[in-house]
Amino acid sequence: MTDLTTTYLGLKLKNPLVASASPLSKKIETARQLEEAGVSAIVMYSLFEEQIIHESLELDHYLTRGTDSFAEAMTYLPDSGTYAMGPEKYLNQVAELKKALSIPVIGSLNGVSKGGWTSYAKQIEDAGADALELNLYFVSTDPNLASQELENAQVELVAEVKSAIKIPLAVKLSPFVTSLPNFAKRIVEAGANGLVLFNRFYQPDFDLNELEILHSLDLSTSAELRLPLRWISILYGKVNADFALTSGVHTYTDVLKSMMAGAKVAMMASSLLHNGAAVVPTMLKELEGWMNEREYKSIQQMQGSMSQKSVKEPAAFERGNYMKVLNSFRETI
Repeated sequence: MTDLTTTYLGLKLKNPLVASASPLSKKIETARQLEEAGVSAIVMYSLFEEQIIHESLELDHYLTRGTDSFAEAMTYLPDSGTYAMGPEKYLNQVAELKKALSIPVIGSLNGVSKGGWTSYAKQIEDAGADALELNLYFVSTDPNLASQELENAQVELVAEVKSAIKIPLAVKLSPFVTSLPNFAKRIVEAGANGLVLFNRFYQPDFDLNELEILHSLDLSTSAELRLPLRWISILYGKVNADFALTSGVHTYTDVLKSMMAGAKVAMMASSLLHNGAAVVPTMLKELEGWMNEREYKSIQQMQGSMSQKSVKEPAAFERGNYMKVLNSFRETI
């Protein structure tokens, strides 16, 4: 019998399909449907640093430096009651999900700076979360803010959050880092047990008729899988952390690729939002069928099998293969 189990953040999961942070965790009934469909864990959508600070009327140093640069800061957060959830309500939702579900529930905090708000990491743990995902989502718009200063602040934040909790900590990263391997290593040294690759940066658009900025959400496609796939393949075996791949997981082949790159879990949101929970059992059946056909006995057997350290051509993950790719394209013209 094919073994689909995997271990992520010390949690033994029945399969690698995890529902990533999204509005789907807002309703208990929807979360139950995801569990019944077969997802092995669910990540709560984020409690934002901005929400906590606004409630306490305390402004942090980095919030005063380019407030609108936050992907989902004040002007980006939906009206209260639609998506945003206040701190107390959020903590209650974590507790309710834990009561309703038998699968692990992972809390989520979104922030970039140290401060009193990080005490909510402990409160999320106390509410019953099995692990915590810290979402480092920050777009720097200040030309006077050096990358080293920002990275140092984020590393310090990870260390502060980790010191406040006993449950495992995963950190969700942005791909827009000058030296991602070094930054990932520093984040793990600061206490992260896992790394989630990558954050999707939601881009505003322009309404040319009203001359206003439009805030819209475009769901991902499988084409977005390649970026996290490449970096997990590179980091696997070099950084001592559990990897979660998110962005672009829509099919069972996306899950297979994620595992072979070195991920412990493949996180889904867009596919679930678009197709509903019914997509999960189909993916799991197809996943198991592919593994049986090729005589894979377990998920663990394939994890990291296509990472940079395992393939015959490791340069394929680097710029050294860039000209080869371009030349192969020219040959088709």
